[in-house]
Amino acid sequence: MKQNVILTCAVTGAGDTVGKSEHVPVTPAQIAAAAVEAAEAGAPVVHIHVRDPETGQGSRDVALYREVVARVRDSGVDVVLNLTAGMGGDLVIDQEDPLKPVDGTDLVNAMDRLPHVEELLPDICTLDCGSLNFGEGSQLYVSTPDMLRAGAKRIQELGVKPELEIFDTGQLWFATKMIDEGLIDPPPLFQLCMGIPYGAPANPELLQTMVNMLPDGAQWASFAIGRDQLPWVAQAALLGGHVRVGLEDNLYLAKGVKATNGQLVERAVQIIEKLGGSIATPDQAREQLGLKRG
Repeated sequence: MKQNVILTCAVTGAGDTVGKSEHVPVTPAQIAAAAVEAAEAGAPVVHIHVRDPETGQGSRDVALYREVVARVRDSGVDVVLNLTAGMGGDLVIDQEDPLKPVDGTDLVNAMDRLPHVEELLPDICTLDCGSLNFGEGSQLYVSTPDMLRAGAKRIQELGVKPELEIFDTGQLWFATKMIDEGLIDPPPLFQLCMGIPYGAPANPELLQTMVNMLPDGAQWASFAIGRDQLPWVAQAALLGGHVRVGLEDNLYLAKGVKATNGQLVERAVQIIEKLGGSIATPDQAREQLGLKRG
């Protein structure tokens, strides 16, 4: 495994988890505090979604991102900011009339997924590299090749590092095509997302296969959701990758024990260090990923 493993904490996500744990942050103040907590616990990178403070549901409201980012930057804590740009890809299908608008659909074009990135210029933003059936029922996540090329080009123009979110092998194939087309600046950064129904399952052999598919010089991380999150820290690190934990992907520190973001980061740090590795500082993460100094 490598030294200076980059540990990301995904502090809240957009899933329906608010009612499942009192530790899931909702308001901008809570999300910013969770990001600072994670950074102080040892995470050099924080991954941020925002939620509607009234409903707890995921949001694309630029004002909410603006407040979270301002609070984190004003805290004085040195941390690399990674903002999601995946919101706006949800399509729910009516089984009787597939073209009928259905509650839960939030589907916008590539540019309308990026206004907060354009305004706030984070170090990193995500780019979800394909479409997939998203869990049971009739929900799809939609991110077409045309959308992805347009989004990648705009992110490149902004000087922000795209984190290429990979949910299956075909998405990895297309991401490498965008690299070949010059839409992704070196070094490319991949996040191999495992266990999300119905993308790539959290299977160690499949992770090794995906790592084997990565282009030369790529930086990569991987995470798995739920009970697989903490074991996957070791799995990714032992294959030479970076890691991610946080309440976006898992609510528990152990069976029946609800976690905070800080506790998940602390446990991930322990796992890496017991395996003989070390956690990157924010500046070391910036250097490895080719980021501008935040």
